Amino acid sequence: MEFGIFDHLDNDHLPIADYLEERLKLMELYDRLGFYSWHVAEHHATTLGMAPSPNIMLAAAAQRTKKLRFGPMVYALPLYHPMRLAEEIAMVDQMSRGRLDMGFGRGSSPVEICYMGIDPEATEAIYRRDLPRILEALETGTMQVDGHGGEQYSRARLTVMPFQKPTPPVWYGVHTTSSAERAARNGWAQINLDPIADVVECNNVYRDVWRQAQGAKPYPLMGLGRFAIVAETDAKANEIARRAYPHWQRGFTHLFRLHGRKGTHPRPETWDGLVAQGRGFAGSPKSMADYLGAELAAAKCNYCVIQPAFGDQTLQEMTTSIELFAGEVMPALRKLDLKLEAA
Repeated sequence: MEFGIFDHLDNDHLPIADYLEERLKLMELYDRLGFYSWHVAEHHATTLGMAPSPNIMLAAAAQRTKKLRFGPMVYALPLYHPMRLAEEIAMVDQMSRGRLDMGFGRGSSPVEICYMGIDPEATEAIYRRDLPRILEALETGTMQVDGHGGEQYSRARLTVMPFQKPTPPVWYGVHTTSSAERAARNGWAQINLDPIADVVECNNVYRDVWRQAQGAKPYPLMGLGRFAIVAETDAKANEIARRAYPHWQRGFTHLFRLHGRKGTHPRPETWDGLVAQGRGFAGSPKSMADYLGAELAAAKCNYCVIQPAFGDQTLQEMTTSIELFAGEVMPALRKLDLKLEAA
């Protein structure tokens, strides 16, 4: 069992410089407490995303941590030129001496895609065209490019190659059985943030396809993601969560409300509504361990990913929550005898 962090980097209450410094301090804390990896979302033109350039944040993280892995969950691939993204990935992987985890997606917000001058209907084709080129370039050092100048400009050579060979690990955000199948066939690790019934269904498909496509190769990390706040008591944890969550939710829905559009992954307005969906939990260390233990056992996941930093929580509130999780919840969950295969 490994433990990771998912982060939107949402902020609507602090000066940006102060906020980013707080997040880097939290990453130092994750590093000291033994978390496996920090996964950051990419968003634009909304308070949900204070890291519109994930690689800048990851480069800073590389200098402030020693063991913690980190990476995007996910790069919004259609927003990048593939050669530039491959070069930046290689740089961050070298700067961290091999601690980068890569995640690629089409972009979850059509509004953000439109802001960048791209047709949302074209993102699937861009993704399918550019991802193989990026992975090939990271492995071989050569990329097929759309040069203007004839055949002599059709191949470009990367002067910076990744530290990890053949490439940094690839992660995939799973929401459907088809995405679970795609991740398994490609041998990618995965994280699912959906309610438990959906996670169970996706993981069943993932394991079946993994055995078909990968044979006896061991499963990679299969992540279950949940909002999570820990405090000394259930009442205190829920008090913090109920106050903080609406700030996050407003950032999550801002662009859709601004343009009168329906969100692709809707979230309820209240913390209690999120808990009712099964996407989050707040409680004492024992309550949190009981909740996550049942979820991980049902989904047969070997990677527990929490989102403890969101909304208007103070640095002290977040630090206390994370330290309680690492000190009391993680040891309890590590004792669980979780079977990844179906009984």
